[in-house]
Amino acid sequence: MTNLISAEGLKKLCEEYDYLWKVERPKVVRGVSDAAAEGDRSENAEYIYGKKRLREIDRKLKHIGSRLKVLKVATVPMNPKQVTFGCWVTYEEESGAVHCYQLVGPDEIDVSIGRISMDSPVGQALLHKKLADEVIVRKPGSEMTVYITDISSVRPEL
Repeated sequence: MTNLISAEGLKKLCEEYDYLWKVERPKVVRGVSDAAAEGDRSENAEYIYGKKRLREIDRKLKHIGSRLKVLKVATVPMNPKQVTFGCWVTYEEESGAVHCYQLVGPDEIDVSIGRISMDSPVGQALLHKKLADEVIVRKPGSEMTVYITDISSVRPEL
C-alpha cells in the first residue's frame, strides 16, 4: 500500500482524527454512560448501539493513527513530464471515451471527484507513462488499450 499523501489529504485526515477523538467519541461515551445509568443493559438498545458505535470509532481512530505514523507528504511537479503521484491524467479509450483521473494514495480515493488509487490496476498501468503513450490497462477479467492525451498538475477543464 502506498504511503504517499498530499498536504491537503493529510490535513483532512488529521481533522477527521481530531473530530472523532475530541467530538464524536466523548459524545458517544456520554450517551453510553447515560444509557448504562438507566439500569438493565442487556435490553437497553441505546447502550448496545452506543457500545457498538464506540468500538467503530476506536477502530477508525486506531487505523487513522497507524496511517498518520507512516504517511509521507508528496508534492506534485509543476509541469510533469510523466505520470506520478498527484498528477491529473487524461486518457482516451479505443472506443473514444475520455477519462480524467488524479492518481492519489489509498487515503484520498474518491472516484466521484476523479481521484483513483495509484495502486489500482488503472493507476499502476498509467504510472510513469508519458504524454501520447499507448497503455494497456489490465483489469480482472479484461484488458483495454488507452492513449494518454494530457498530464497536468491541476485538474484540466474537459
